[in-house]
Amino acid sequence: MGRRFVRIENISIENFKNVQNGSLNLKNRRKNYRASIAGLYGQNGSGKTALIDALRLLKFALCGNKIPDKYADYINVEAKHATLKFQFQMQVAEVNYDIWYQFSLEKVVDYTHYNEEEASISTQKYRTQIFNEMLSYAYTSKQERVRKGLLINTQTSGVFVPKTKYNELLGNLKNDVTELLVTKRLVQAQSRSFIFSREMINIFRKNCEVKTHLAVIEGLYTFGNKELFVINTENSGLISMNALPIAFKYKDKDSEAFGNLMLPLNAPAPVPKEEIELVRKIIDNMNIVLEQLVPGLTISIVDLGPVVSKEGKLGSLIQMMSLKNNKAIPFQYESEGIKKIVSILQLLIVVYNNPSITVAIDELDSGIFEYLLGELLSIISEKGKGQLIFTSHNLRPLETIDKGFIAFTTTNPKNRYIRLTNVKGNNNLRDFYYRDIVLGEQNEEVYKPTNNFEIALAFREAGEAFGS
Repeated sequence: MGRRFVRIENISIENFKNVQNGSLNLKNRRKNYRASIAGLYGQNGSGKTALIDALRLLKFALCGNKIPDKYADYINVEAKHATLKFQFQMQVAEVNYDIWYQFSLEKVVDYTHYNEEEASISTQKYRTQIFNEMLSYAYTSKQERVRKGLLINTQTSGVFVPKTKYNELLGNLKNDVTELLVTKRLVQAQSRSFIFSREMINIFRKNCEVKTHLAVIEGLYTFGNKELFVINTENSGLISMNALPIAFKYKDKDSEAFGNLMLPLNAPAPVPKEEIELVRKIIDNMNIVLEQLVPGLTISIVDLGPVVSKEGKLGSLIQMMSLKNNKAIPFQYESEGIKKIVSILQLLIVVYNNPSITVAIDELDSGIFEYLLGELLSIISEKGKGQLIFTSHNLRPLETIDKGFIAFTTTNPKNRYIRLTNVKGNNNLRDFYYRDIVLGEQNEEVYKPTNNFEIALAFREAGEAFGS
């Protein structure tokens, strides 16, 4: 297929969590950087995590995986369904694609857990159903330019429309309507994407007659499975419980690997034999950068001997260690901040070096020293190649990275995401943001003011309620 990279350019959210409507363009319109950085700032409860959750749902959809049941409760309480829309830029060899993908979510009763004799509102279980998927694209090459056209629309009682694309995508299988409808109903009942389900991906691969159609579908499927990583606050929770989640994408001249590792820290952990060498490579790769971020610090694993799993597979019992100033201690005794850095460091390395990688991290600043955070983001934004999307409460990056990389939430649920206007080149964005909180100079309010007197009074009243 040739050289390929995919990047998210725009995200639109409707009726998802506390966002009735919000759209965020991820391109830096001020300057042309190789890296795509988008930092989202705002008041607590104003839609920052909703953006990360939307990207997590995108990954589930593009991978053809089941949407977890919990997302049924993420649909805005005032709406029947939520809709997420994404725009991508993809380059394959000399062809440039603009791609649009959207889907809706609704909360439905999960009848696989339904017991008619015990049924009641309190015992009903729900699942998240994905529906109304739409995929469109345009492309430009040296030979031709094709305008935006609808490729697949599942909003039909049939398999999908339009008819011409149906015939081109399915080829000789186009007349097997019954089988295709059964597949559509099956994946819908399993809370999976129809377009990117493994069943349909295999069908498209075998039958598609148009090269560009298949390039678009394959490109997004590969991006979702191998190049999109979403790190939410559950990672910080796992770290607090003495487990180290490491998301990674590792490639050398012999092999490529991607995914997640979970290493318990409060006790030696069994690791399958085939993964030991991969863990060593990832740790060695991280150490190159880690000892520059935290001078003198490296990490390693100690092999404590062979172990056999309950499935009968041979592995090794390993202990993760920290080495600083020539003294080795179990890694569990390092600070939360060091653990956070290690858990995401390999992905930051890939973002720096690989143009076709997107990493989204919720609360990137959690536990990380603010000066180091600012320097990290400055380096990645100026010299990196990939895409990093993050939320943060720490305002230090507002002083270290280009203003075009920063967006803000508002207090208006119908227009959640904005870029600040009237920002001059010599403005300190951190000071500018503080001033706007106080003076409210933007078209949308970015902070709902609090009253210190009322807060103090509330503390006193709460104390009196307990007889303090």
